[in-house]
Amino acid sequence: MRLTRRQALGGMAALAAFPASKVWAQTKPAMPASPVTLNIVDVAGNLALTQPAFEAYAKANPDKVSKITFTKAPAPELPGKLKAQQAANRLDIDVVLTGTDALSAGHELGLWVKLLPEYSTSLPDLKTLYQEPAWRMQEAQGKQHGLAIVYYPSGPLLEYMPDKVKTVPRNLDELLVWAKENPNKFLYARPANSGPGRTFLMGLPYMLGDADPKDPMKGWDKTWAYLKELHKYIEYYPTGTGALMKELGEGTRYMTVTTTGWDINPRVLGVVPKEAAVSKLDGFHWVADAQFMAVPKGIGDDKLAVILDLMNYMLTPEAQAVTYDQGYFYPGPVVKDVPITMAPQSSQDAIAEFGRAEYADWIANNPIELPLEPAAMVAAFRRWDEDVASQPK
Repeated sequence: MRLTRRQALGGMAALAAFPASKVWAQTKPAMPASPVTLNIVDVAGNLALTQPAFEAYAKANPDKVSKITFTKAPAPELPGKLKAQQAANRLDIDVVLTGTDALSAGHELGLWVKLLPEYSTSLPDLKTLYQEPAWRMQEAQGKQHGLAIVYYPSGPLLEYMPDKVKTVPRNLDELLVWAKENPNKFLYARPANSGPGRTFLMGLPYMLGDADPKDPMKGWDKTWAYLKELHKYIEYYPTGTGALMKELGEGTRYMTVTTTGWDINPRVLGVVPKEAAVSKLDGFHWVADAQFMAVPKGIGDDKLAVILDLMNYMLTPEAQAVTYDQGYFYPGPVVKDVPITMAPQSSQDAIAEFGRAEYADWIANNPIELPLEPAAMVAAFRRWDEDVASQPK
């Protein structure tokens, strides 16, 4: 099961009523003579972070947008659906909000408008605007066809119940000892279905000193050996993070792996007790994550002009401040210099009560790595399924 995420839908009047002013290229698409309807499809859960900002743009720009419709869809289904619509010349999707999975799949199929450098003069200077790790994500995984609009360092972190875990593991060896001494009390979810699960999987090679953290097939010998040993003391692997957090909250499990967002948001929602604690292990590296806006090929110039303007707005501090949400993708902003004090009051209250003072130090003083490329990530998931989860105890 997946957690229901609260969205901070109120208090949007404070958002700026104007898009960032730009110096446009001569070839920029012309703005429409009358406002357009935009159909936005979310395959990443991104609207929990951004929908209020999209709605604020529409409200502030009635001459450009008459209406924005929002739809959610499974990421694996989107590329095929888009390809069919484009082949039939019946495109009804204007913007896609996606993680790296559908973005990469669509890139391989040639589904996206190439935003950069074709429309670079219609967009802000991203390298200057973005946080440094977010810029690396944009370059490596945006692939010139997606525009990063939210970012977080993610994890992997340990989350535990202090009343049950008296001696917190300081490194991976101690985690293995703890799991052996407390069988079935440590749990993580199947990486293919879980953000914290995949972040744990991708973070292990850095902590273990594996040969090549970017090559799960040839460079992860220590990681696969470690996971096979840990497997002996794990009862099963949930198929989603929500179910895992419920077990942690109910006391069935005492310790798990998490990310900043999966630490904060379930405690905001009351699924996990507020007193749950987090720690990081020796040799810890963050493995970051981001989500993107992409535009399908076949879009009309009138809509493309509005979408480029919308993209500018979504990268303003006012719009970015909304992405703090209830800590779901903490912090959330992809751009620099957006403090929590700019966020809606509901977000400020949630982070004040359930945030972690130590996160600022951990983010500033630990390496931030990029996730695996999608093809390598799929290979890692497959190998985990075959070589770890399917092994007898």
